[in-house]
Amino acid sequence: VSMALVLAAAAAQAAGTVHVSFVQPESFSDIRDAQFSSVGNLRELKRHLEELGVRHVADGQSLTIEVLDVDLAGEVRFSRGWHENVRWLDGKADWPRIKLRITLEPAGQPVRRVEETVSDMAYLQRINRYRDGEMLSHEKRMLDDWFETQFAGAAAK
Repeated sequence: VSMALVLAAAAAQAAGTVHVSFVQPESFSDIRDAQFSSVGNLRELKRHLEELGVRHVADGQSLTIEVLDVDLAGEVRFSRGWHENVRWLDGKADWPRIKLRITLEPAGQPVRRVEETVSDMAYLQRINRYRDGEMLSHEKRMLDDWFETQFAGAAAK
């Protein structure tokens, strides 16, 4: 077993708990991919939110993230020359929006609750650290920035 794996396992055990859930995902504004399935996008969004939570939650804390609505960047358009539909990004009124309810329970401190719609109207003008073609790259960058702001000074790992 490599030292990096041992350290990663120790860090994961030392972190607080993170729980991510989707509240009525069938009614989300826009969560489907170009094949009109929401499964992959929900799985990727959950994985990313869990990673963000673990990075920002200290030992002894509990973080619950409820996703209340999702409107992905761009829109699904039918393509004529292709065999599948595509997600079209034009930078107009198609910016990503995700409504979250966050509950942080720090050990021995008052519970902190935040409900907010996270959005990024300038999503095509900002540098994105995720590579082109990566699932939900604009949503991930937007959530990264929001978590950094919300948990400034918290247990960054």
